[in-house]
Amino acid sequence: MSISWNGVYPALTTNFTAHDELDLPLFNKNLEFQIESGVDGVVLGGSLGEASTLTLDEKERLVRSAVETAGRRVPVILNIAEGSTREAIRQAKLAKEWEAEGLMLLPPMRYKADERETVEYFKAVARATDLPIMVYNNPVEYRIEVTLAMFDQLVECGNIQAVKESTRDVTNVTRMINAFGDRFKILCGVDTIAVEEMLLGSTGWIAGLVCAFPAETVAIYRMVKAGKVAEATRIYRWFMPLLEFDIRPKLVQYIKLAEERVGVGSEHVRAPRLALVGKERETALKIIDTALANRPELGDYLSL
Repeated sequence: MSISWNGVYPALTTNFTAHDELDLPLFNKNLEFQIESGVDGVVLGGSLGEASTLTLDEKERLVRSAVETAGRRVPVILNIAEGSTREAIRQAKLAKEWEAEGLMLLPPMRYKADERETVEYFKAVARATDLPIMVYNNPVEYRIEVTLAMFDQLVECGNIQAVKESTRDVTNVTRMINAFGDRFKILCGVDTIAVEEMLLGSTGWIAGLVCAFPAETVAIYRMVKAGKVAEATRIYRWFMPLLEFDIRPKLVQYIKLAEERVGVGSEHVRAPRLALVGKERETALKIIDTALANRPELGDYLSL
């Protein structure tokens, strides 16, 4: 299956049981919920998926389970976030064996690589696989910015096709288009600026709150792309208090709480993360429950 890099791609959470084991039945329940709501692909093992806590065996089980459940209805994309080029290449090759259909690739972890090192890292992984790759550009969280000059060096890698734009600078969309035209698809990776980046030309949305609210997320995307900006803005304004969970340090806990509240997930996180408690949890629940009580009508958004 080819990947268009257009549309909504949930960065799925990883469900755990109370005994800290993968909860694949719950994971697949949410995945089916996403597909039925109209998403265009899914990303596994990202930041929201608690990637740093997953074993290689768990990644394999997640990918294989997702591929089976998706049944080729949407592409399954695996995130790679590793400290060594060798391990990143190994996981890229394994992802192909596990039948993932694409990769999201972070710069090297832990070590703050310079421009030359980062570019060579991306090129080395791209040379090792024929899977399509989306570069994850998030200097706010991961300290390394993938600049225009670096993307210029990556043009030669045909399977580096897209960027998850998470610099939080909406003008980067315009800079990328001015520099490269449509060579790299641009997908917004920050929920709170998704509509703004779509209006500037981003082709997709790697979303977080979609994990609990896929219909609203897909509706916003399709309305914007259909030119129904006023209708999309109405839903976006309702959504914003929830979308702000995506830019908090405990985004995993907040989004999992929202999933639990709508019946498609649980609050179980993997230590050192701990579930929300006390005032923090009460405040989050108030935001979630207020949104649920005032959920907007979406109309026939799937026909757009």
